[in-house]
Amino acid sequence: MKAGILGASGYTGAELLRLLAGHPEFEVAVATAHSHAGEAVGVHTSSLAAAYPGLVYEDNDPARFDGLDLVFCGLPHGESQRIVPGLRSRVGLVVDLAADFRLKDAALYPQWYGEEHGAPELLADAVYGLPELFRDGLAGATLVAAAGCYPTAAGLALAPLVRAGLVESTGIVVDAASGVSGAGRGLKDSLHFGTVDEDFTAYGLLTHRHTPEMEQIVNGQVLFTPHLAPMVRGILATCYARPAGRSALTTDSVMAALHDAYDAEPFVVVTDDPPSTKATSGANAAHVTARVDPRTGWVVSLCALDNLVKGASGQAIQCANAALGLPETTGLPIAGVYP
Repeated sequence: MKAGILGASGYTGAELLRLLAGHPEFEVAVATAHSHAGEAVGVHTSSLAAAYPGLVYEDNDPARFDGLDLVFCGLPHGESQRIVPGLRSRVGLVVDLAADFRLKDAALYPQWYGEEHGAPELLADAVYGLPELFRDGLAGATLVAAAGCYPTAAGLALAPLVRAGLVESTGIVVDAASGVSGAGRGLKDSLHFGTVDEDFTAYGLLTHRHTPEMEQIVNGQVLFTPHLAPMVRGILATCYARPAGRSALTTDSVMAALHDAYDAEPFVVVTDDPPSTKATSGANAAHVTARVDPRTGWVVSLCALDNLVKGASGQAIQCANAALGLPETTGLPIAGVYP
């Protein structure tokens, strides 16, 4: 199947190119990057030189994708909602990696993203792309909104416990840290090596735009605080929730809920040990665990993943596989890179 990447020069675009180079069913036919049009992919991102010796970035013209089986959109938020309406009639499947079509309520976009949605009529058509939690609807989908990196980590940690009625869906606290690649490839003072190295800082206090996406996943209320960690890849989400009802909750019962949810899932590992970002680096895998603290009464559930793979490009490919009738594992790495 012929695939295209719209916005292929960023971190998620480069990761898509890396992963698709090993995909047995998808062939990259077009890769666009407005600011790098005419430049060889392997010159701009040298790690891709051997995989794509003849591929050149083209301009972001939707007409270049005519007749392709699928297109991945790796554009900054706000761009996809302007391009996707005209793109859908040209290709079989669109998988958007931005947040343009993730939220079902258009009224949330002005509050959390600062502007009205440009194509609210498509929000109902878009299938939310987090297969382990929202697989229904992916088969045969023509527009998929791949889940965000932080919401994927928090959702995988929390959703099985909420759905099983073990924890309250309100008053949830998500404390998560991400590597600097989550901020994209653009140059920013806050992402310089001298700024990030030997530092650990919180940001987006009370206002981070991934908050409503997390609330949509758990159908509840979330207080989310993200942190920037001095590493390139990875997210570790530590999530806190209160037990539901009056029955005594134990670590065994919350771990059993995670096992019930994920033991049949190839990309989610339920581990007795605290999850590690390094263990998931380069893989489309997430590691989860949970504990109940009898002293305070809190439930803590954790998830580690690679923000560029399971949190972005790998998940997008997993969704594309499901939508097009392929096994979800096709072409995706399941083992992390260590050391």
